Amino acid sequence: MLFPYIVVAVVFAAVLIASGAGKLAGAKQIVENLTRVDVPRKAFPPLAACEFAGAAGLIAGIWVPALGIAAAIGVLLYFLLAVARHVQKKDANGMTPAAVLLILSVAVLVLRISLG
Repeated sequence: MLFPYIVVAVVFAAVLIASGAGKLAGAKQIVENLTRVDVPRKAFPPLAACEFAGAAGLIAGIWVPALGIAAAIGVLLYFLLAVARHVQKKDANGMTPAAVLLILSVAVLVLRISLG
């Protein structure tokens, strides 16, 4: 049954779109969280593009399982690197959003793989 993947993929895609839009709009909390770990503002658009691509891939993964798996792996790596950056900069408080999204990316990957 594909329903669990659909629910998690749609919710996660919405979160990724909101996060990417926040980067492009310069949302205060996002800017503070990223600049605290030395991410330059010029990197925000490419990071947002990665999130938008991940969201699109997760949704496309409803119909094309391999694309959903690839997107989930990409998003997982994105947030793994984000968590690593916060760890590197000893920013435990700022790491929480990235860590939560890392866990969600693992969940969506496991669901897509397990449901075929």
